[in-house]
Amino acid sequence: MSQESLPSDGGPEPPDALPEYAERVLEVAELIPPGRVMTYGDVAEWLGEGGPRQVGRVMALYGGAVPWWRVVRADGVLLPGHELRALGHYRAEGTPLREAGRAAQGHVPRLDMRRARWDGGAGTGGHT
Repeated sequence: MSQESLPSDGGPEPPDALPEYAERVLEVAELIPPGRVMTYGDVAEWLGEGGPRQVGRVMALYGGAVPWWRVVRADGVLLPGHELRALGHYRAEGTPLREAGRAAQGHVPRLDMRRARWDGGAGTGGHT
């Protein structure tokens, strides 16, 4: 298969086949260790193609089959509409969080990106 970022219009792929780029994004999501996260931009950089919006689109369309909560916004804000589900996963995995201040909407914590971000290195070391 070609290495283009998104498949060209239609092509001979079976109807339920994932676009190649989507498969690659989902493979990266599965590599992220429990308790760690990568941003949409990190995933695009890891792949060497696309950008945060393309990765976000793949995750929105196909991410339900992988640990979607580990691919996040760079500002650490939890995915709107899925905050409580994601928070349950983060707490179960021990993902570093920053508790929300009283002024924060709904008192939902953010990810502690400095401690939670994974750089794709071996093991769970990543950023420290």
